[in-house]
Amino acid sequence: MTERTPLVAEDRVYNFSPGPAVLPVEVLEQARDEMLSLPGVGMSVLEISHRSPAFDRILEETLQGLRDLLGIGADHEVVFLQGGASLQFSMVPMNLLRGQSGAADYIITGTWGATGAKEARREGKVHVAWDGAASAHDRLPAASEISLSPQPAYVHVTSNETIQGVQWKHDPDVGAAPLVCDCSSDFLSRPISVSKYGLIYACAQKNAGIAGVTAVIIRKDLLARCRDDLPTMLDYRTYVKNGSRPNTPPVFAVYILGLVCRWITTSMGGLAGMASHNAAKAKLLYDVLDQSGGFYAGHARPDCRSDMNVTFRLPDESLEKAFVAGATARGLIDLKGHRSVGGIRASIYNAMPVAGVEALRDWMLEFLQEQRS
Repeated sequence: MTERTPLVAEDRVYNFSPGPAVLPVEVLEQARDEMLSLPGVGMSVLEISHRSPAFDRILEETLQGLRDLLGIGADHEVVFLQGGASLQFSMVPMNLLRGQSGAADYIITGTWGATGAKEARREGKVHVAWDGAASAHDRLPAASEISLSPQPAYVHVTSNETIQGVQWKHDPDVGAAPLVCDCSSDFLSRPISVSKYGLIYACAQKNAGIAGVTAVIIRKDLLARCRDDLPTMLDYRTYVKNGSRPNTPPVFAVYILGLVCRWITTSMGGLAGMASHNAAKAKLLYDVLDQSGGFYAGHARPDCRSDMNVTFRLPDESLEKAFVAGATARGLIDLKGHRSVGGIRASIYNAMPVAGVEALRDWMLEFLQEQRS
């Protein structure tokens, strides 16, 4: 077997992928150190039973970590599922719309909101309360533009659209209707008033961990809507009743989520500190856009810009290709925009270090100077 030189943190590139995304080095190091054997267990977290005392502790600590960070009260259940946000596009209407007289209202601010609405139509009536397609989803609606149906079964929003780079900066006011939020791409990046939401769902692989686990936070009274004709594994009550373990859960993914919760709490000052950290990183890039004289053209309007996904175009595709190639040569990876919109997308989730954003900023300034000289 060929001898390998151990890698260290300094060997890592800056990963701007929209997901699976960069993880905190502290979390990676702890997972590495515990990989062969969890302390006091004698086997790897990859090997332990999902019904063992060791996983009982991991699951309990992870759930409590989420409750503490988000301030989740007794009115909401927290469960872990698989299938990502894509499965939730179907599970939400199956559980909350099926059999209801009212429509499900969708406020569509980008690709993922539109995808969720498409799946909901398979289960019942969908009313589009607002759609930003006319302006290529470059903004959020003003309150006066949102037209809700008379008695919506729920109102669905996407807190952050990864492709278009727009993000809600406040909790939408939807009256008495249950507010449902796809929070996948800014989950645990900032404080959120959980009490205002009927249901929040988020896959972990953006800000909170690795692919394989999805967190669902659901208000207890909404569980009464779940019908008995639902498939067992698509019924939220199944996960509540069985403590997220109706079958074998993604043990390692839950373990990593727990480590990320601990990292945010102990190293980042909780969600308030995390939000300040993320806003400061985003400002480094948006300042370059705003001061480039239009060379870097941001997709999202300034008042709707995402702190998670900075999206922009260059004057033509050849320049965009050259920009991405130069970035890759400098260890700045996965900056190409989504195939549906093109351009550049820098995903600067929780674990992206300031040094990585500074390196990208410096390359943006260098590239701009090269084109003007």
